[in-house]
Amino acid sequence: MHEAIGGYRARDIELVAAFDVARNKVGVDVTEALVALPNNTIRFADVPRLGVSVQRGPTLDGLGRYLRQMVRESEAEAVPVARVLRERGAEILISYLPVGAEKATRWYAEQCLEAGCAFINCIPVFIASDPLWARRFESEGLPVLGDDIKSQLGATILHRTLVTLFESRGIRVERTYQLNFGGNADFANMLERERLESKKLSKTRAVTSQLEGALPEDCVHVGPSDHVPWLADRKLAHIRVEGTGFGGVPLTCELKLEVWDSPNSAGVVIDAVRCAKLALDRGIGGAIAGPSAYFMKSPPVQYSDEEARHRTEAFIRAEREGDEGMGFNRPCRASRI
Repeated sequence: MHEAIGGYRARDIELVAAFDVARNKVGVDVTEALVALPNNTIRFADVPRLGVSVQRGPTLDGLGRYLRQMVRESEAEAVPVARVLRERGAEILISYLPVGAEKATRWYAEQCLEAGCAFINCIPVFIASDPLWARRFESEGLPVLGDDIKSQLGATILHRTLVTLFESRGIRVERTYQLNFGGNADFANMLERERLESKKLSKTRAVTSQLEGALPEDCVHVGPSDHVPWLADRKLAHIRVEGTGFGGVPLTCELKLEVWDSPNSAGVVIDAVRCAKLALDRGIGGAIAGPSAYFMKSPPVQYSDEEARHRTEAFIRAEREGDEGMGFNRPCRASRI
């Protein structure tokens, strides 16, 4: 969403390591791994061979019941991730683990703390938004951005905008749902409802945080609905908002959004990487509130989208206003990078 952030462009990001558990990805160049099944997204660029092989990470709880039907697990031994990160000079680790990988997410967060890496948590396991984890990263002078990446224009940001519009026009929101389905491995994984608790909570909070008053629990439903394989990486979202206007007269709005799911968050995470790099350059540790609120569904602090964007732009400009949301007033040790 930004061509340049603090002088850094997308081309300035260098991939130095990658970790996976799939047999057809471990041991091959990332250029081959990114197009290997079950990846099934649209191809919009030719990527040159990078000379970086995917290494075996620990599985832990990363493979659920349905993913195990799609992914043949590598028999290679897991590498010491923290050591690899240090040896490769990695500054930032991005986690796109499967939804429900609670143990694996915390394990990789620990590797960041050990290796001296910033952490960008793109899935709904609460790290940046957990005060205990945020303090641990702060004490090490390491930034953490999270949790649960938003798309550039996805169902959550559209749903948030819609309920905000209702309220700004004096319409009382009374009921709403968001039903999502798609054909990628993420949706197959989420057929296992036991792995969805944090995802549903993250998406629901992202929407209801924009309302002035709380809605009864049975009047809000936000979450994945089904897996349709022939859709590949396309995601369809159906959103309905019911409310009442002047005189208590009912009003209903329905819409449908169709996107390619993976590239829809790719640009956002490229912005998050560059904000993390700025925080490293400035010696800022802990949860970076403004950019997290702009880029993530479950940030440490929920702001309106307009306020989150304002705080992110202020962070990029290095404005110091004594505002915790800018992420400047945290005393912390300088980054070890």
